[in-house]
Amino acid sequence: MEKTQIGQNFFIPMPVVLVGMQVEGRANFMAVGWITRANGNPPMIACGIGSHHFTAKGIAETKTFSVNIPSSALLEKTDYCGIVSGEKTDKSGVFEVFYGTLGTAPMIRECPVTLECRLEKAVPLPTHTLFVGEIMGAYADGNVIKEGKPDFTAIDPLFLTMPDNRYWMLGNYAGDAWSAGKNLVYPSQKSTQKQKGR
Repeated sequence: MEKTQIGQNFFIPMPVVLVGMQVEGRANFMAVGWITRANGNPPMIACGIGSHHFTAKGIAETKTFSVNIPSSALLEKTDYCGIVSGEKTDKSGVFEVFYGTLGTAPMIRECPVTLECRLEKAVPLPTHTLFVGEIMGAYADGNVIKEGKPDFTAIDPLFLTMPDNRYWMLGNYAGDAWSAGKNLVYPSQKSTQKQKGR
């Protein structure tokens, strides 16, 4: 199919999280879609946050932050935390807050999965700062863990698409990673395999 130029401001679907930090002595939360796993061992996560945001100030203050995965039931509260600035509005009462071993990374009890992170590196970019944090603790509700693994249908995470600015829920299971493509062989691969067998 022929491709159409659609402009640069187009993004793949992104998981929506609530990044928590303590700023000026109180808990604050911001909805963030620009987030990804960044390292395997030690486990690290990276989130891109507008450098002008109150959230960026909080992470810089304590060198800690949390990543909370909201379920679809928390859509309104999640969106609210993305609309309202913590600089002008105290968002510490939106959720029930708890703390882990770091002591300065507020986490959300209503979220089925939460991570507390120690800031590893802050990378300044033209409009955003990429905060890379080492995951120091991971917490989950008992009903979203099955046989020691996360049950993503039970977690019921939200996803964000841009530039249409819509939230989505997890879809249908499509196949197993690092397994679904094992038996796929292209014609060029077949000829290579024959040459190797000579």
